[in-house]
This record gives sequence, C-alpha cells and structure tokens, in this order.
Amino acid sequence: MIKDVASAFEKRTGHRVKVSLGASGGIYSQIINGAPFDLFLSADTSYPRRLEQQGFARPGSLTIYAVGRLALWTRAGSGVDVARLDMKLLTSANVRKVAIANPRHAPYGQAAVEVLRHFGVEQAVKPKLVLGESASQVLQFVSTGAAQVGFLPLSLVLAPSAPKDGRYWLIPEGAHAKLEQAAVILKGGKAPPSAARQFLDFLTGSEGKKVLERYGYSLPRDREGSRP
Repeated sequence: MIKDVASAFEKRTGHRVKVSLGASGGIYSQIINGAPFDLFLSADTSYPRRLEQQGFARPGSLTIYAVGRLALWTRAGSGVDVARLDMKLLTSANVRKVAIANPRHAPYGQAAVEVLRHFGVEQAVKPKLVLGESASQVLQFVSTGAAQVGFLPLSLVLAPSAPKDGRYWLIPEGAHAKLEQAAVILKGGKAPPSAARQFLDFLTGSEGKKVLERYGYSLPRDREGSRP
C-alpha cells in the first residue's frame, strides 16, 4: 500500500520517497535508537503516541490515517477451507501450524491473539503457533507451506504481490480491538518537516484515500485533529 502511495506522491510532487518496511515495534526501536526517519506510519496508535510522549515526534502531528482489517489466509492446495470452517478449522488435525506476526511488536499479531481468545481457541491453538517477525514473513510461511494458515492484514492479502490463488476469511471486527493506524512526523529526520507533512496530507487526501480503500482499509471519520 505505502509504496503505491509513495509512487503517486513522487509523480505529483517530484519529491523522492524511500520506504522502509517492518513490524511497527521494530521500526519504533530503530527510531528511538537514532534511525533518521522523517515520518512513521504504524499499524497501531500506541507506538506513535509513545514517540510523541518521549519527544521523538513533533507535537500535534499524530494522525490516524486508516483502520485495518484482519484476515485468516491460506494458500491454494492446502486442503483447508477457511471460508467454510472459519475459526473452528484451527483446532482440526489438518492444521498443524498457524502463523501470526510476533505480538510483542506487531499490532496485527496482537489482534490475532485477541481473536483466538474471543473464539475460545487460544489454548488449543497455542502449541501450533509459528511467529513471524512481520506480516510479510507470515505470508511467506503460509505461501511456502511452513504453516497451513496465517493471520494477515487484509491489505497484504489484497496486495498485487500476494499469491492470487489464496483464500481468506475476514475476521469479524468485534473479535479484536479496532485496528486504527496512525502516523507521526519525526524530529530526527533529514528532510524538512514540511516535506513529511506534505506526504501525510497526500496520504489522507483524496488520492491517498483511493489507494487505502483499494487495499481494504476503512477511513477515519474525522481527519481534522484525529487522535486516538
């Protein structure tokens, strides 16, 4: 998603954008250890809020830019019918490994654990869990057969790079905390703060919203002063 937004932004403004991808907690750790990023887009609101409170982000810049969805995904030929069995399939003998992003630093991994608790299968599934360092690694685990199913952001499932023959079940929104995603402008970047603000405005503007919707995100109701 973000690469599509960055490409459109570059065409519109002439600015060059370098994107670094990773789990939100991992990027957060890089920032507090001096990584010179200009803008941080997190899969939650807690990491951006911490950066603001700790003095790494520019005050008042925290903006909720999207609300994500979580999906249970499997590759074609896995023998697992996620659409028909939904969460019950995770306790079956056919499912030996379930991949999630590490909940210690990945918001979508945290949401996956909440889903397991919500449906009362956490203890039964816990021995089957395989932890990926990021959602992209979870996709890799399931794509290669290292796990039969995985919890993934819907945006990753819908990405052009995802296997086209995969199948998914969209997790009900009430099964986990709302996946609000926030951004902050950072103090340690090399670009002028105005450039980061320009990108953030582009992301939350009409062109950025079209990209977000294409990747399955819903949008915050109120952009102005949007804070968790």
